[in-house]
Order: sequence, then C-alpha cells, then structure tokens
Amino acid sequence: MAWPSDTVPTMGEEVRFDGRRVRCFADRPCSLDDMLRDAVARNRDGEAVVAGEMRLTYAELDAQVDRAAVSLAAAGLAPGDRMALVLGNCAEFITALMAATRIGAIAVPINVREQTPELTYILNHCGAKVLVHDTEVATRLPAAGRVPAVSVRYCVGGDIPGSVPFAHLLADTDTPPPVHEPVEEDTAVILYTSGTTGRPKGAMLTHFNIAHSVMHFQVCMDLTAADRCVLAVPASHVTGLVANILTMIHVAGCNLVLPQFEPGAFLRFAADERMTYSILVPAMYNLCLLRAEFAGYDLTPWRIGGYGGAPMPEATIAKLAEALPGLVLMNAYGATETTSPATLMPMGETARRPDSVGQVVPCGAMCIVDEAGHGVPRGQAGEIWIGGPMVVPGYWDDPERSAEAFADGFWKSGDVGSMDDEGFVRLHDRKKDMIIRGGYNIYSAELENTLSHHPGVVEAAAVARPDPVLGEKTHVFVRAADTDTTADALRAFCAERLADYKVPDFVTFLDGPLPRNANGKVLKNVLREWSGSGNQ
Repeated sequence: MAWPSDTVPTMGEEVRFDGRRVRCFADRPCSLDDMLRDAVARNRDGEAVVAGEMRLTYAELDAQVDRAAVSLAAAGLAPGDRMALVLGNCAEFITALMAATRIGAIAVPINVREQTPELTYILNHCGAKVLVHDTEVATRLPAAGRVPAVSVRYCVGGDIPGSVPFAHLLADTDTPPPVHEPVEEDTAVILYTSGTTGRPKGAMLTHFNIAHSVMHFQVCMDLTAADRCVLAVPASHVTGLVANILTMIHVAGCNLVLPQFEPGAFLRFAADERMTYSILVPAMYNLCLLRAEFAGYDLTPWRIGGYGGAPMPEATIAKLAEALPGLVLMNAYGATETTSPATLMPMGETARRPDSVGQVVPCGAMCIVDEAGHGVPRGQAGEIWIGGPMVVPGYWDDPERSAEAFADGFWKSGDVGSMDDEGFVRLHDRKKDMIIRGGYNIYSAELENTLSHHPGVVEAAAVARPDPVLGEKTHVFVRAADTDTTADALRAFCAERLADYKVPDFVTFLDGPLPRNANGKVLKNVLREWSGSGNQ
C-alpha cells in the first residue's frame, strides 16, 4: 500500500540545506505569512479562530496580525530576532505567532509549565528580544537582570509590573507593517526539546519544513477549509503548533482554541463548535472514555481523530469505534526534529494494524539501520533514521549536538523499529531512555541530573512505569544518604526546578547501590522489572 497518486500533489527532487537531495511538493507556500495571506484570499469571511467569547474571521485575524506586526517592529523587533511566547492556548498566541513571522522574526514558543531555571536558560540561549507571557507565569519568569537580551515584555490576561498589556500591540494604526521578503530556508520557529544531558536543544523549524508538514496533514487527512479543529494539546508543542494551528491556517479552516483539556469540557466544546478534526495524545482519548459520556454530545461531524506521542491501546481503538463509528483514527509518528509527522496511518487501516504507526509521509524518507549505520532488511529491527523536507537543519547555536543527531540529511531518532514489505512502520523500543507521560516527553537523564543535586541523594535512576490512562508514569529509584530523605521532599525539590509533569510519580528507596553491569552502567531493564512488579 502507498499514498494514492491521484491525491498527492506533484513532487520533485530538490537540493536543500546542506546539499541534501529531498523529495518536495512542487507547489507549496513559501512562508507562514504566505499561508495566512492565502487563507485570507480564499476564505476572508470564514471563521479563523474561536477562543472563549472571541470569534475572528480570517479578515479580522489578518488585521490583528498587521497591527501587532507594526507594534512589534516599532518596539525594535527585526527580521531574525527572536520573540518568546510563554503562553497557554489562547487567541493571542496565534496573533503573536503570525505577527512575528510577518516581519521576519523567529517565534520561540515555550511551555507554560516550565520553571524559572528552564525559562532562564531558553530565553538566554535563543537571545530572545521580546517576551510575550501569560499572567499566570509572571512569578516564574526570570528577573530582567537574568535575561539581559529581553528588551520588552507583553502580558496576556491582566496587568503585571514591568510588562506591557498585550492589547497595546493591537492599537489602531494607519502604518503598514514593514515589508519582509521571506526565504524558505529561514528559521520560522525554534522549539526547545529536552536533551539527554538535561540541557534543552532548540530545533530550528524553517518555513520550508513547516510547509511540507502542513501539506502532509492536508493531503493524507483530506483536510479542507470546511474543517474545524479543536486545539486541546499545548500550542507550544510541535503537534499543537504545526498539526493544529498552522495546518488549519494552511487549509483556511478554523482553529477552536481550548485553554485546558478536561474530558467533559473538550467534548462539549467539540460538539458545540462542530469539530471535524483534532490530534490528541492517547491519554486524552482514554480520559474521555473513562470520565465522559459520549452519548451526551452530538459528535457526528468529528471525522478525523489523529493521535501520537504514545501507542494507542487496542482496547481504546475498539471502544472509540463503538462510541464514534464515523471517526477515522489515524496514528501519527514524528518529533520536533521532523516538524511533526514522519509517518501517518492511511485512512481505514488503524483497526487492522493497531501495532503500526503507519507509512512514511509522501515526501519523507526512512532508513532502518544497525549500530554501524547500515540499512537492515525489511522486517528487521534497527534504529529509525528519518529524512525529507520536513527534517530540521539542526539545533539553534549548537553545532556539536547538531552533528551528533543528523547525518546525510537524516535525523537519528533513537527509536528502534522496523518496516514491513508494505511499508508499514512499527516501533519496538526507545533507544533513548525517554518516558512519555500523557504525550509529554521526559528524558530520564534530565530528572536524574536534577535529583543528583539534592543533598540526600547518593544516586538515582528513572524509568517508565506503565499506566493505563497516561501511557507511562515516572518511577525513580534512589539510594539515599540518610533515612531523613522522603519521597515528598524529593518531589518538592523537583517541582521547584522542573515542569510539573516531570516530577516523579513513584519513588523507591534502595538499601544498596543501583544495579549495574560489569562496566558500571545502570541496568535499567532490571529497574523496569522492579517497577512493573508494583514496587513503590
């Protein structure tokens, strides 16, 4: 099976970035701003954004973006400058994002759950000149002296000393925004992804990358201007940003913005606004099945249900088919470094292939390699390397880790998988010690490094513990310096330094050292066995 040729736009090979030859869509938008301008031309009076009481047509969104772009340029934001967005799901996120790209600036969305040390590092590393933030995160933002490059802050949701109200960005003006001629390979967005060293890496998503990803969603999911998508995952995550917000703008559909996910609120909003499409993590589907009554909502317009970030249990697939017979579930596998999808499940195949993440997207490429980087036969497991026009050129200001993660135009995923004779990809394990909790990636090394700074910890190791709702939870095994160190104390210590979803769910204290092999490497397979036995 392959993507039907009659539904896939014309493709051709091009030489891009570092000289790599990639398969590309011949007719594509040049930039994020081109996507919005084209949507306005095609669907001027159609709804673009619904958020709370706010309803914006594409003409109204475009006018807001123009005004914000003029204000940002007046504040000194220039092409290539970085603007950080520490915002939850809100209409202002979309306006600010598109205003930055209109004048050629680079948007840096940051999860609102990050704590002060992480925020300080990211803001300084990217050299953010402008910061747009929610009132709720104001107390966690670093002081001005800690982030000297930030020249102005804008606040959404209230008045905060030292920040300008976001409404000031939308002041009426007769001045048009400065003209910017975008280049496809310019960086449009920097998304920071946790690293195994504990230091986040800033993946550089170019206009070229994003254009191909939104077209992959459009083509493979048959999305049009009639589609209405609920943004329920964080806008700052590659899924929320690319699969939801920018894909809807590309097809001139409507973004239905949900501030926070709660099963009943999500289903009620989806029903009221006639949602047709969304991408969620499996935990969200599970929570809907567990805590809400589908029969109480008219969800007949919902036709495409994408999911990714973790496997979907077969039982969940079966229950959703029973509750929503008109819903087509489609697995999507990808990463920040691949600008979202590297594979997608063809329509109608999910129930027959619940163990697969689908086929490689039309312009994508995938190699399954052994330890030496050589390709392995079909059906044999190896590390997944991903190529194509959606693979980012590297990490912001980090040539060493860029060189480690990318080779010959491919990104080394660290995931172990296989591809069968029909091109369906299956994931077997993660080469990296990563925990996926409700769709959020947690690198065990980051958590272990944080715990190592606690005076009561001699050594610690983190592993995933299976969970029926979230997919996985975090289980840390600790060798403590004394009996006074408690699990609650360690959780509080982590909560001050890490995003809340990274705080350990389970803590086990060991009487002796962590299990290690002859070379001194921690035997995490042993710890996973202990965790699976219910050891807390």
